Amino acid sequence: MNHERSNLILTGMPGAGKSTVGVILAKRLGFSFVDTDLLIQMRTGRLLQETIDCKGLTAFRHLEERVLLEFNACNAVVATGGSAIYSEAAMCHLAAIGTIIFLDVPLDELEQRLHDMESRGLVIDPGSSLAELYAERLPRYRRWAKITIDEGGKNLEEVVEEICIRVNNQTR
Repeated sequence: MNHERSNLILTGMPGAGKSTVGVILAKRLGFSFVDTDLLIQMRTGRLLQETIDCKGLTAFRHLEERVLLEFNACNAVVATGGSAIYSEAAMCHLAAIGTIIFLDVPLDELEQRLHDMESRGLVIDPGSSLAELYAERLPRYRRWAKITIDEGGKNLEEVVEEICIRVNNQTR
């Protein structure tokens, strides 16, 4: 992996396991781990949902974009917020500093995993369903992904192993 693109950037829907996979992947590779949702929370001093409730979705997306554009690291696994893909500028920046990996989870599995939609800081228009959000975001995730990992029916270790294999194959 060359120095400019030494990061692994995890994207995907809320509930895809970006943070969980990211921590284990970073440990395995000896990389640092960064969760961009936590960077936003540190900047605002609020939980994501509180920021969305107080400032609205548009303001939250602008804040997220600024945080992503300012982000720079080397040898890091980065778990992005599920809505990062709405910013063309942020995604261009992330693609320039790392390999974007889409953790693709089927909608039915996401529905089983997401029990806390009201409190987890979901960037979703009022009245929209998870299925509508999924349909809206899926083409965006696929567009930016250098590597797509189909998580359907796989356990955590299998997902991490597949990422390692795919990243190693890409850098040869």
